[in-house]
Amino acid sequence: MYTVAIVTSSDKGSKGEREDKSGAVIREIVEKSGFQVKRYVILPDEKELLKEEFIYLADELGVNLVLSTGGTGFSPRDITPEATKEIVERETPGISEAIRMFSLNITKRAMLSRAVSGIRKKTLIVNLPGSPKACKEALDFVLEDIKHGIDILNETAKECARK
Repeated sequence: MYTVAIVTSSDKGSKGEREDKSGAVIREIVEKSGFQVKRYVILPDEKELLKEEFIYLADELGVNLVLSTGGTGFSPRDITPEATKEIVERETPGISEAIRMFSLNITKRAMLSRAVSGIRKKTLIVNLPGSPKACKEALDFVLEDIKHGIDILNETAKECARK
């Protein structure tokens, strides 16, 4: 079974002033796809808090996948990509590029996404959009291939291929 953590970056959400619909959508999709949600947290748009959480999730909790939502746009408070870049050991640009490419077929505003993805230890971290609809579209497009990436990252691809 794959493990996942969901991190929502939202000032209003962290104060309880806005319902986190994107995190809920992510949770529903990943659970249906066979992931066990190990942690789900809503944090303010603060780079150091996001970095600390990402490090904890990879280094201490050791989840296979961290999916973040929010904080990837043009607002001055949107700093999720910067927090992610500062803590990953290897970037995985193909994932974010694929999401943007797919999303551009739905809306031209996908070009405004600054989302990134990368690997820290044995954990893949992927920034998703802040919109519930865009989260669903992105995950529906990439989640099965992300599982394959996790298998390779954890050296279980050959074992899975034998099944």
